[in-house]
Amino acid sequence: MSQHETGRLAPDEVREMFDRISPVYDGMNRAMTLGLDRRWRRMAAQAVVRRGDRVLDACCGTGDLALACERAGGIVTGLDFSEDMLRRASRKSATIDWRLGDALALPFTDGRFDAVTVGFGVRNLDDLGAGFRELHRVLRPGGRLACLEITRPSGALKPLFRAWFDGVVPFAGKVLPGGRAYTYLPASVRRFPGPRELAVLLEEAGFGEVGWKVLGGGIVALHTATSRPVGQAS
Repeated sequence: MSQHETGRLAPDEVREMFDRISPVYDGMNRAMTLGLDRRWRRMAAQAVVRRGDRVLDACCGTGDLALACERAGGIVTGLDFSEDMLRRASRKSATIDWRLGDALALPFTDGRFDAVTVGFGVRNLDDLGAGFRELHRVLRPGGRLACLEITRPSGALKPLFRAWFDGVVPFAGKVLPGGRAYTYLPASVRRFPGPRELAVLLEEAGFGEVGWKVLGGGIVALHTATSRPVGQAS
C-alpha cells in the first residue's frame, strides 16, 4: 500500500502534492462539495472574526477562507507552505498579507492575533497536536479559533460518503493534475480524528469553550474554541 493510500505523507510530499493540484484545487472543491464549501468558509469566518480583528488564516491554500475573514471585517494574514497555492491566493486580494510559512513553526510572536482560522488544512499536518499548540501560541488570551475540516459521517449518509470519496474522487484524480492527491484525500479522512476526538486535542493544546457543529449532512465539522492563558486549568 502506497503512502497516498494510507493517508500519510511526509511534509515535503504534502507540499509538492498541493503545488501540483493548485490549478484545479478551487474547481475540485466546488465539485466535491456541490458548491457548499464557500458557505462553510463564510460560517467559519463569521463565527470568530470581529471587525478590526487581527486574523491569521493558517494553511490558507488558494485563499478563500482568508477572503471570507476579510469580508467579515478582519485584518488578515494568510499563511501556507505551498508557493503555488499562495501565488493563486495572491491574485484574489492585494490587501491580505500572504505569507509563505509552516503551520508547525509559525513566524509570529506570541499573542499576535485576535482570531485564527484554518480550513481543510489541519488534516495534512505531520503533528496535529503541535499544530494546535502553535495556533494557540499566536492567539491572544481570549482569542478565538475556527477549524473547518472534513470528517467521517455516520448514519444514513455514510454509504453515500464512502461511494463518493472512495470511488468518484479517486477516479477524478486519474484525469486531473496531481491525480494521486485524490487517493490521498479519502485515506486522510479515514484516519483523521472524529469531531469529539478533535475537541479533546484542542483542549489538550490549551483551548477552552470548545464546541463543534456538523455541516453538509455530517461530512464536515466546524470546531470553535477560545484561547486560554498558558497554565490555566481547563
